Amino acid sequence: MTIKAYGSQAGDRPLEPLDITRRTPGAHDVQIDIAFCGVCHSDIHQVRSEWAGTLYPCVPGHEIVGRVSAVGGQVTAFRLGDLVGVGCIVDSCKHCDDCDDGLENYCDHMVGTYNGPTADAPGHTLGGYSQRIVVHERYVLRISHPEAQLAAVAPLLCAGITTYSPLRHWKVGRGHKVGVVGIGGLGHMGIKVAHAMGAHVVAFTTSESKRDAARALGADEVVVSRNPDEMAAHRKSFDFILNTVAAPHDLDVFLGLLKRDGAMTLVGAPASPHPSPNVFSLIMKRRTLAGSLIGGIPETQEMLDFCAEHGIVADIEMIRADEINAAYERMLQGDVKYRFVIDSATLAG
Repeated sequence: MTIKAYGSQAGDRPLEPLDITRRTPGAHDVQIDIAFCGVCHSDIHQVRSEWAGTLYPCVPGHEIVGRVSAVGGQVTAFRLGDLVGVGCIVDSCKHCDDCDDGLENYCDHMVGTYNGPTADAPGHTLGGYSQRIVVHERYVLRISHPEAQLAAVAPLLCAGITTYSPLRHWKVGRGHKVGVVGIGGLGHMGIKVAHAMGAHVVAFTTSESKRDAARALGADEVVVSRNPDEMAAHRKSFDFILNTVAAPHDLDVFLGLLKRDGAMTLVGAPASPHPSPNVFSLIMKRRTLAGSLIGGIPETQEMLDFCAEHGIVADIEMIRADEINAAYERMLQGDVKYRFVIDSATLAG
């Protein structure tokens, strides 16, 4: 079937309307009419070839929500009309240790929602800046939030799970002091989720003007990281730090805030590497510097259910599909609080 989409034909060209093809649902497929798709910073990196290996035409988008409009003959978990989501993964090998553990995100053959290998035309996956998508049932998520919140649920499929997974893995909870570095698309979700888990949350920002906004998101304290006195007041006091910043910066200043056996996990993906940390920042207090990549399908479902239970959604600004290029430029200037979401109904013109 031919549908409308927005994508680019080259890294130095703007996104534009495209006609793309989706496969007819197979036995285990779910067809989804897309209602909304979130806009992730990684979309910019990929579509503009800032990350190697972009395949064109590139249709970004991996924060997808909508309704089931068709199912394959062997699908039993989903029915027509169900509210569902699709995140960053649409396939994997299904039989390695990672897949067996429900950690498809670490499978060596994980297929991304866009720019991944597929037998479908044009030979690589095309994402959620489109009217419809067809996905194997294993990679479809059930949404239990109220339908009125559906647009604000979309960013949970990337920003939500990217922050939830490391907080869950490092067992953040009551009695823990947790730092969240950066108050953007990822950071604002990290603050909300860590707060809901019961932690004492400290938000780090470079901007004095973001203090009130961070507190409104659930931060118990806010530290301006450019203020040495404020930083010094928190030395050796954190159990865990979630670093969401997607630009190279000095990691040592945050490692020094960790307690003995504390951990800092990086989830921001900069276009160029961070400066290497001083090894003594780690070995003198047995600290851990780690990374985390989105989450597996079972954990993503767990995150959606957790967020529905606690009333957590993203703070969003809705845009038309034809506003996407302007939205990219605004994202690069930090001019969004905190996530753009495309109204897919506008793809039809």
